[in-house]
Amino acid sequence: MRQYFWLLLLPAGPAAAQATAPLTVQLDNVRLQVARNAAGQPTYAVQFGAKPVVTTSRLGLALADGPGFDGPLEITGSETKDVDETWNPVWGEVKTIRNHYRQLTVHLRQPQQPGRRLDVVFRVFADGVGFRYEVPRQPGLSYFTVQQELTEFNLPANHKAFWIPGDYDSNEYAYTTSRLSEVDTTPIEAIQQKAAPHRVQTPLMLKSDDGLYVNIHEAALVNYPAMMLDVDPATYGLRSHLVPAATGAAAYLQAPEHTPWRTIVVSDKAPEVLVSKLILNLNEPTKFPTTDWIKPQKFVGVWWEMHVNKASWNYADTSNLKLAGTDWNRLKPNGRHGANTTNVKRYIDFAAQHGLQSVLVEGWNVGWEDWAGNWKEEVFDFVTPYPDFNVTELQQYAAAKGVQLMMHHETSGSVTNYERRQQEAYRFMKEHNYAAVKTGYVGRIIPRGEHHDGQWMVNHYNHTAALLGQNELMVDMHEAVRPTGLHRTYPNWLASEAARGNEFNAWSSGNPPEHETILPFTRLMGGPMDYTPGIFRIKLESWNPAQNKGRQVHTTLAKQLALYVTLYSPVQMAADLPEAYEQHLDAFQFIKDVAVDWDDTRILAAEPGEYITTARKAKGREDWFVGSITDENPRQQTVKLDFLTPGRQYEATIYADAKGASWDKNPEAYQIRKQKVNSKSTLRLQLAAGGGAAISLRPIQ
Repeated sequence: MRQYFWLLLLPAGPAAAQATAPLTVQLDNVRLQVARNAAGQPTYAVQFGAKPVVTTSRLGLALADGPGFDGPLEITGSETKDVDETWNPVWGEVKTIRNHYRQLTVHLRQPQQPGRRLDVVFRVFADGVGFRYEVPRQPGLSYFTVQQELTEFNLPANHKAFWIPGDYDSNEYAYTTSRLSEVDTTPIEAIQQKAAPHRVQTPLMLKSDDGLYVNIHEAALVNYPAMMLDVDPATYGLRSHLVPAATGAAAYLQAPEHTPWRTIVVSDKAPEVLVSKLILNLNEPTKFPTTDWIKPQKFVGVWWEMHVNKASWNYADTSNLKLAGTDWNRLKPNGRHGANTTNVKRYIDFAAQHGLQSVLVEGWNVGWEDWAGNWKEEVFDFVTPYPDFNVTELQQYAAAKGVQLMMHHETSGSVTNYERRQQEAYRFMKEHNYAAVKTGYVGRIIPRGEHHDGQWMVNHYNHTAALLGQNELMVDMHEAVRPTGLHRTYPNWLASEAARGNEFNAWSSGNPPEHETILPFTRLMGGPMDYTPGIFRIKLESWNPAQNKGRQVHTTLAKQLALYVTLYSPVQMAADLPEAYEQHLDAFQFIKDVAVDWDDTRILAAEPGEYITTARKAKGREDWFVGSITDENPRQQTVKLDFLTPGRQYEATIYADAKGASWDKNPEAYQIRKQKVNSKSTLRLQLAAGGGAAISLRPIQ
């Protein structure tokens, strides 16, 4: 393996209006250059081999209080170091992660008074670059406000891009595939806050015509707003845009402080983007003293039946209720409340029968009658159940069956209310043996004027993960900011939603068949997603014909199985209703068998927007699982099993699309076959349109 480490040290001096020779660092094929342009402003550029990845691009911070770092800056010095270490995640896609990088710290200073100082720290990996701004402790700069960041990612050509609008309050969009010059969010119906016409979210996935795959995102998002990207359709340049606070500024900071890492993952092979650990490596190790209480798991729950209009979250249909003083026992029940004791017991029985660890219950607590869209401060108290939900009885019933209940906290966007009540809510969880909580942030944020992806909310999400960790509780966050690898720091933060999940198939135009082939290259680059796979009743009219007319999941049943492997999460939901699974127990066997924690992961084939085939080895076992999915096009995938242990025989159970299956016309047609295989075997999988295949591989003793 070729490894280079080149460095040219620039002398300090006045910021003359001329370009300077670059500082250069290289590791394998990735080469970084840092310099100043003719205006004396700091710049950087990245190459992969001989190919440009990011051409000369500006660096800088614009401050709201006094001279910022948006003009000429002197380079006063630099330091370098080489790091090569390994570490073991609490859970993850692999057992051991190598963290190998070459770091360059560049010291910058304003040439004029007050001579404020700024450092830019670069880490060059074999698969990309991460960099961040660091503001050291210094006279005359203690508290400061970042108005905007001036970071650029100038691209050499009009790449193909996989993007969603740069909405400050929602990530729940279907992806658009277009050239950068064609990025335009105006035809897309806004979910929360309308994006600017050429503003997109990260992670942004790009493919060049000369065969490079480039992913732009960020790592370790702490005390700072999320970064969007403004696209220049004429030059293909990208410029950072920070989600503003209610005041219009971006971030309120105190030195010493640093920004999140800006990340560029690059390869000439698509699978190598998916196995990159660059973002995870740029996060801090966990501070939790113990982690043995963190348990990856599978669960079922009272959830999908509300989305398909078979049940409701609310107990009554009365609106305009006030939390304080309401006598909930006097309300007239609507007869459709899903979170009732009898129904929850049914899910507990199903979980116990099939070896699933937990049961999620949404709609168990009072307040659902009067919250959606009202921008109301106090809706939920997170400890008061509806009259038909017996907390103690269900706690005892679940414990007797060896199952745990999973808590649900919908904040209704009233985050100030949630923060006032968190300690009491988490005590309630501990008292009633809840080990994990699914949080939700549907609606406009309170404090009013703040955004889901702004600094205030970013701090809330991180505070919540830390506080839950102090209580030895796990969390799955929905409607939160998209992940940036913080599950290394907070390994109890098992998953987030932060993208368009499976439920959109139940009450919208749905997710196009290509959607799940794009998500690993975009949303999942920063961390696991709770996509809620496993829907078996693809056509939804049977649940409620009047309200579900024409609605369906846009995959085959076999593809729903494959998603347990291709969309990584340590907490996976078997999202359909028990009665749907009971009609297909032979296919449900794969959900029972598939692991959620892994020792090894191999991306066997991948192309964003088209197909993915992934193989994973179960934690502490010799079992392997394979998932293969396609977009709207049928295709054949050839799977070489050379990752299996040589000399061992395995039984392969293959769950595949049946002949004539397709996502739209015949989605529930599948076939199951078994055969003996070894490391020299090759399987040929025929994937239907919108389809997939799932394989379990178990050693023959």
